[in-house]
Amino acid sequence: MRPTCWPAGAASWPAAAQHLPAWTEKLTPHVLRHFCASQLYQAGMSLFAIQELLGHAWTGTTARYVHVHATHIEDAWVAGQQRATHRWKGLA
Repeated sequence: MRPTCWPAGAASWPAAAQHLPAWTEKLTPHVLRHFCASQLYQAGMSLFAIQELLGHAWTGTTARYVHVHATHIEDAWVAGQQRATHRWKGLA
């Protein structure tokens, strides 16, 4: 029999313990929405696609759901610079 309210920590949730073993805070459906949105964004899904998936009317709301790692922004900038350099080579 499952408890009606899971205690804090992913280890308390059988399925979550497998995927979030280090999670120590209270795990709620709302937290899982944030986690899934962030994972989808990091995997390359566009913010607009995530917006539609979550059912948000405003992109700004979706942007608050997506938590970006500090290196993600720098990696995107470096990738953009590399694309621009590659395009300039073709013009010379």
